[in-house]
Amino acid sequence: MGRTYFVEEAIGQYLSDLSTNLKPYVTGLLIGQCSPQRDYVIRAVRTPPKEEQKEDHVSPSKLASVDEEWITTHASQVSRMLPGGLLVLGVFIIATPELSKDSQNALRKLIFSVEKSLTKRRLWKPAEEEVSDRAALQICSATKKVVCRTYDVQDPKSSAKPADWKYQSALSASWLALDCTVNVNIHIPLLATSPNHDLEKNTKNGLNRWSKQIEDSVFLINGQIKDDDTELLEGQKKLRGNTQSSTQFSDVKVLTQLSQSASHRSTATVQVCSGSINLKGAVKCRAYVHNNKPKVKEAIQALKRDIINTLSDRCEILFEDLIINEGPHKKTSFSLIRNFLIFKNFVVETPVTEVLTGTCTF
Repeated sequence: MGRTYFVEEAIGQYLSDLSTNLKPYVTGLLIGQCSPQRDYVIRAVRTPPKEEQKEDHVSPSKLASVDEEWITTHASQVSRMLPGGLLVLGVFIIATPELSKDSQNALRKLIFSVEKSLTKRRLWKPAEEEVSDRAALQICSATKKVVCRTYDVQDPKSSAKPADWKYQSALSASWLALDCTVNVNIHIPLLATSPNHDLEKNTKNGLNRWSKQIEDSVFLINGQIKDDDTELLEGQKKLRGNTQSSTQFSDVKVLTQLSQSASHRSTATVQVCSGSINLKGAVKCRAYVHNNKPKVKEAIQALKRDIINTLSDRCEILFEDLIINEGPHKKTSFSLIRNFLIFKNFVVETPVTEVLTGTCTF
C-alpha cells in the first residue's frame, strides 16, 4: 500500500495558479513532515527563475534543460530557513501535455539530487525506522490531473510507487510546538600540521563532536522526563479540546552531560595548534509536530535536529559570506580566514533571536 499525503488546502489553489500562468513547465519543492502513519504537506514553493530568465522573459521549452544545480541550491536555501520538524519532502513539476512523458524521469532525477545535496550538509544520521520515501508530484497544466508517486531515496534503484494526495483545510492549525534555548560554547583547535588547513572542514569536525553531545542530552518537556514511546499529549487531553484552532506550545530544557560516564575510558592527546575558533552564544530553536497522536521521541528528534542544523547552517552562511567577499577564485583556506578575521569578531544574527558569536585566535 502506498503512502498518503495530507495536503494544506491552499496549496491546491497555489499550484492551480502556477499551471495557468507559467508555461511550458514549472518546478518546485514540497515542504512538510513525515510520520510513520501519514505524511503532511503544508507548503509548496516554486523554483525561482534565474536572472537571465527574468530579463529575457524566456522559459526553457524542454524538461531536458531543467537546471538541476539551481533546483538543489534552492532546496538547500529553503531547508536552512525551515524550523524543526519540517523538511523538503518532495518535488513537483507542472507541465504541458507534450512534456508529460518526460516529467517522471525528470522528477526522479531531481528527487535524488535534492536529497543528496541535503544529506551532505547534515551532522546527524537518520534513524533506521525513519521514513525515506519522497514525493514526486506531476500536474498537467491543461487537464489539471494530479499524479503523486514516491521514491525511496535510500535505494538508488528505487522504482516509483503510487501515493494518495488528499487536500485538507487548516491542516497545521493545531500542531504542537516545542521551544528551547541552548547555550553554546565550543572551542575548536586549529592544528599546525598544515599551514593551509581547511577551516571549514576543521569547524565541521568540531561541530560533529558537539552534535553528539546534543544527541546524548536529556530533554525535559515542561519540566518532565517522558518515555520515548509515550504520546506527547498524554496527560494534556483536557487542554487539547480548548486549543484546536491554535498551536500548543511546550517549554523544553536541554541538559547536556558534563563528562563521559565511568564506563567510558578517557584519554588525552597533545597536539600542536596554530590557532583556535570559539563559538559562543545562545541558540533559540523551535520544532513543530503534527497532532495525530505524536510520540515523545518524534518531538525530541525534531528539536535535536533543529538545534544541530541551526548552528551548522549559521557557520555555513559565515563561510559563504567570506568566499563572496574574498572572491570566488580563492579557496576558503586557513590563510584566507586568518587574514580576514585577525583581531576581529564576527556575529551572525537571524530574525528569531538566534545569535551566534565567534572569535578566531592566532
